Amino acid sequence: MTDPPAASIYRREGDHRLIEIRLHEVRQLFHTLDPAPFREKDLDTDAEEYLTEACREAGAHRALRLVIHLPAAEAASQAARTLPDAIHHYFDYRARQQRADRLRLLRRGLASLAIGTLFLVACLGLRRLLLLSDLNIDRALVGEGLLIVGWVAMWRPLEILLYDWWPLARRERLLRRLATIPIEVRSAGP
Repeated sequence: MTDPPAASIYRREGDHRLIEIRLHEVRQLFHTLDPAPFREKDLDTDAEEYLTEACREAGAHRALRLVIHLPAAEAASQAARTLPDAIHHYFDYRARQQRADRLRLLRRGLASLAIGTLFLVACLGLRRLLLLSDLNIDRALVGEGLLIVGWVAMWRPLEILLYDWWPLARRERLLRRLATIPIEVRSAGP
C-alpha cells in the first residue's frame, strides 16, 4: 500500500513521520505577549496552526515525532530542555478546552431539543384544536403551517446533536495526539 500524496512530504525516520520546525530561538514558538511562566506559555498562533495541520496531513494513524532544530547554543539551553513539556502542556490545555466546548454544545443541543419538543407538542395540540373548532378560517392552511413551524423548531437541536459536535470531537482527538507526540530537540550546527 502506498502513502497518500500529502503524507509523502514528511521525512521518515524508522517508523515515524517527522514534523520538523527550524528555529533560531525557542521563544519564536511562543506567543510573545504571554506573561505566563515558560512551561505555561501559549504557542504562537501560526505555530499551533502549523502543528495541527501537519499532524492532520501526516495521517491519523501514522506514528509521528516532532523535531525542533535549534542552533547548538540554543539547543543546550534550559528553555530547550523544557520545550517538550511546554508543548505537551499547551496541547493538553487546548484539548481540555475543546472537550469543554464540545460538552457545552451538546448540553445546548439537549436543552434546545427539550424546548423544540415542547414547542412541537404545543403546535400539534393547537393544530388539533384548530381542526376541531368552528372558526371561519382556512383550517387546513393554518394547521399545516403549525405543523411545519413545529418541525422547523426541531431543526437546529437535531443539527447540533447529529452533526455539529463531530468536528469538535475530531479536533479534540488531534489536540490530544499533539499533547503526547514524541518531541526531540536537535542541534542544527553552531
